[in-house]
Amino acid sequence: MDAQDVNKGRTSKNQRGRVMKLVSWNVNGLRACHKKGFMDYFSEIDADIFCVQETKLQEGQIQLDLDGYQDFWHYAEKKGYSGTAVFSKVEPISVQYGIGLDEYDREGRAITLEFDEFFLVNVYTPNSQRDLARLSFRLAWEDQLRGFLIELDKKKPVVLCGDLNVAFSELDLKNAKSNKGNSGFTDEERAKMSLLLENGFVDSFRHLHPDQEGAYTWWSYMNKVRERNIGWRIDYFIVSERMVPSITKADIDAQIMGSDHCPIILEINE
Repeated sequence: MDAQDVNKGRTSKNQRGRVMKLVSWNVNGLRACHKKGFMDYFSEIDADIFCVQETKLQEGQIQLDLDGYQDFWHYAEKKGYSGTAVFSKVEPISVQYGIGLDEYDREGRAITLEFDEFFLVNVYTPNSQRDLARLSFRLAWEDQLRGFLIELDKKKPVVLCGDLNVAFSELDLKNAKSNKGNSGFTDEERAKMSLLLENGFVDSFRHLHPDQEGAYTWWSYMNKVRERNIGWRIDYFIVSERMVPSITKADIDAQIMGSDHCPIILEINE
């Protein structure tokens, strides 16, 4: 799907002077996660904006009770693959699907919502695969996404969220030494994250928890791996530097099941 704008000219209903709660979760198949309690968590967390990745479905394949929310979906052309969605209580000024490059946009990997005070960009970064067969595809995505974010940031602050498929530092995975060079922990992937952060963006979790160990968002389905907390932190809220003073919370809901990832939370003062 080509990048396109819809809903231009609408008035956002943001209310100033309150805390806005944002949640991001790679659900690894929304239909499967729905059967494992997705709506229980969705209702309980009561986010202003709830972003999901890896929906793995097409239009009409799921019915959700989203009372009070507008929903925006970017489906992959390939059935049962990839896909992103955003559920928002706040009416966006505009919505854009994709980052302007067809080979990525047809995989349903990004949705951008513009609000009064910031852009929200929900992404599912391509996995370079176990044999690194897709590493070059993924690195080109990083360059395209970074350029896209920098251009948005010139207009107003940006909140980037989603499964970025990289453990940036050795603190962000359990077994750094043995995983060096593996998909998600290659020098090339980590260097692309460095470039993003050097261009005016901040990892909100590490800003508030610079030295915290054992804080992970993804665990293999292998036996007892999650029980032993042998995980990776590959899901992020990355924000424009000038938004940092607005951050009141950046957290990980590691106890929430239903996917091999868990939800992450960002709270900001509007």
